[in-house]
Amino acid sequence: MRKYVSRAKIEEFMVQIGRRATSAGTIYIVGGSTALLLGIRDQTIDIDIKLDPEPEGVFEAISELKVSLDVNVELASPDQFIPPLPGWRERSRWIATAGKVDFRHYDFYSQTLAKIERGYEQDNVDAHAMVALGLVVKTELKKLSDAILPQLIRYPSIDPGEYNLKIEEFLRSETVG
Repeated sequence: MRKYVSRAKIEEFMVQIGRRATSAGTIYIVGGSTALLLGIRDQTIDIDIKLDPEPEGVFEAISELKVSLDVNVELASPDQFIPPLPGWRERSRWIATAGKVDFRHYDFYSQTLAKIERGYEQDNVDAHAMVALGLVVKTELKKLSDAILPQLIRYPSIDPGEYNLKIEEFLRSETVG
């Protein structure tokens, strides 16, 4: 079992990936790692990422860094849980550039909707924090959620009615935005 991930470990991970990658690419930071970098959490259990486009040499670097930094690294992103939101790339906030690699937070709206859909307690805390920090505006969240409703058919584990109820309940529970 690897140790919890701290902000310092994520920052070192980014520096080391930048040193080892042999081509340009973008790595989107997701989930608990985003929450950690935003100050929502003090730690997380792994570094969740999405590669798009994938920098050459990144998997070799990840393999080494998992051991040297004693961290778990997972390929996980909101589009594995909900359909990709229109404009997600453009809304993905830049974090840093290391070597030839850009690091960005995966779109906060996508992360929030995926967290609401998943429904875990920590996910709900993170989602509410993103609204409280002004990273997600409720009216835009609803608009983007509605935009993907027709695509939910491609995600058989999601019941569109239950999904809508989760979103409505979240929006009602929010007093900010």
